[in-house]
This record gives sequence, structure tokens and C-alpha cells, in this order.
Amino acid sequence: MSTRLDHLRQRQSSMVDDLATLVSCESPSEDANALVACAAVVADLFDARLGSRPSGSPHLQWSGGGPTRVLLVGHYDTVWPMGTAARRPFAVADGVATGPGCFDMKAGIVQLLEALATLDSLEGVTVLLTSDEEVGSLTSRRLIEDLARGATAALVLEPSLDGKLKIARKGTGMYTLSVAGRASHAGLEPEKGANALLGLAEVVLAAGQLGRPELGTTVTPTVAHAGTATNVVPAAASAEIDVRVAVPEEADRVDVDMRRLTTSVEGTTLTVLGGPNRPPMPESTAVELLPRAEACAALLGIGPLGSIAVGGGSDGNFTAAVGTPTLDGLGAVGAGAHAESEHVLVSTMPERAALVAELVEGLLRSP
Repeated sequence: MSTRLDHLRQRQSSMVDDLATLVSCESPSEDANALVACAAVVADLFDARLGSRPSGSPHLQWSGGGPTRVLLVGHYDTVWPMGTAARRPFAVADGVATGPGCFDMKAGIVQLLEALATLDSLEGVTVLLTSDEEVGSLTSRRLIEDLARGATAALVLEPSLDGKLKIARKGTGMYTLSVAGRASHAGLEPEKGANALLGLAEVVLAAGQLGRPELGTTVTPTVAHAGTATNVVPAAASAEIDVRVAVPEEADRVDVDMRRLTTSVEGTTLTVLGGPNRPPMPESTAVELLPRAEACAALLGIGPLGSIAVGGGSDGNFTAAVGTPTLDGLGAVGAGAHAESEHVLVSTMPERAALVAELVEGLLRSP
């Protein structure tokens, strides 16, 4: 067992080089040109490590041949806008790699490719790397679900939480509350206006009360926009609302209540867009795979791994929802997802690659 890990440790500097290449090629979810450029870089890495390129655009799909038995899932889009890498370029200091998207989840892609490159046979392996996970996987969801239905296991290369594997995730919902009003001069005749911002304030406060923390349900206003100038009664205002649920029934309850919201500000109207996005990923989905992963880690001498339920969603929510055993958090070890402090512990990259390789190999050998 140590032979593979020893080999991968010798590959550590190459992993860092590949991570530098990926991080330096920025890939914000909503920048189509940047995603095309990054997809080409990812495809080059597939070719270099596995000898062939993935198909598809913008979502990249690669197969080792034969029907899918093990599906490996990840994404190459990030939350960081273009220009972040110029301000905060990839760097390594004291064994810690930093840069936009390094932890979530470009290190996971590097580790995935290194893991597969150590296997004697890749028949039955399918890899899917999507380009819209950070914005809800709206265009990739059906592809994820279709591939997962044919697999015996789905392994998700999202980052770990302090090295722990993720065995449950909350379901997610995304809403936009838009209030339309009527503009007027704020000093000369404010009474002729209909203040959309006041209407938005009312409904945002009401939306924030829809959470039920005792059930694991949170409803969080996150982004708001209103107005055009200081002396103009705002004719339009909007807010984004993030919803997290631990049980499916709560997603339905919040959706109904969200659509019942109204504004009492005269002359204003509310439009509610969006809805439930990812279903919850229950702990039961990992019950078969977690012991396998722990056994692999023990044989490699890198365990115990530990496991945790988290509030964030991933594409593992979709693979679990179609009934495929799913284990998440197999990617990078570090911290700071979506934060300026995002980083990867470089010494763990070979270990996590070895873990994925052992897990995939074992699953392929299983009847």
C-alpha cells in the first residue's frame, strides 16, 4: 500500500505546478470566455496525466471505458471574479498553497488526476467536472443525475473540512425578491413616488423570519440592490436570499411561505423568483462508503479521517438524491473556501490522491 503513496509523494512538486497552472487560469462561474479557457487547461492536464482528453463543453466528461461503476465528480468554476489572481496570485509558503480557487476546488482536480494515473485499469471510471457548481449547477444537474444513476458509487472531490469527509449536506434554495415602485424627486415631491426600497426592507425582514434553526433551516438575505441616486425615490430594489434545509419538507414549506410574502408600501409590487435548488444529502447515503474510506486511510497510514455533516451544498446532493451511494469531501485539506484566507496544505495532496486511488480501486474490484 505504501508504494503508491511513496510514488505520489515524489509527485508532490508536480502537483503543486499543476495547481499553480489551474489557479492562474481564472474561472468565475458566470464568465463564459474564462470558463472556456480554463476548460482547455483542465483538458491539457487530463491528456498529460491520463493520456486522453475529456469530451463536452462547458462540462467536461471523461471515461476509462465500459459502463460507469465509479463516478468522480467535481467542478472547475470558482466564486472569484476575474482579476483576483493578479491581486492575490498563486503562492506557496511554508508548505501552504494560496490563491483563488486553490482549495475550492482546483487542488481536488489535481489530486483526482494523480490518483487515477496510478491505477492499472480505469475501465468503469467516469469523471465529470462541471462549470456551474458555484451558481447552483443549473445547466449540469441533469447530466450529473444521469451519470449517477448508472453508477454504483459517486465520489465527490470537493474539499474536506479539516481533513474530515463530508457525509451529509443541507439542501439549498436560491431566491430573488424584486420590488417594483415608482421614481420621483426625493426633495421636491417624494409623495408622488412609491419607494421600492421601503417595500424591499419590509419583505426582507419577513423572509428572514422564515428560518427554523431548531430544524436546521436557515433563511439568510445576502445581497441587495436599490436606487439610482441620493435624491431619487427608488423605483426598483432587489435582494438575494440563501435558504438551507436539513429535511426535504422544509424546502417545500419555505418555498410556499416565500411566495406568500407581500409589500404593504402603496404603489409597490413584489416578484419572487427562484426556488429550491439542491435536495439534502442524508447521512445514509455514505453509510457504505465511509467505512471503505477509513479502511483505505488506515492501510495508507493516514487515518483516521473522521466525518462531518455540513451546511453547504455540492453536486453530491444530486448524486445522493438519485439513490447512488455518495461520499463527499475527498478533495483538498486546508481551509478558507470562498474567503481571502483560502489555502491548501501541500503535504496532504499526495495523501488524498492515494486515498482516492485506493478507494476507486477497491470499488472497481467489488462484485
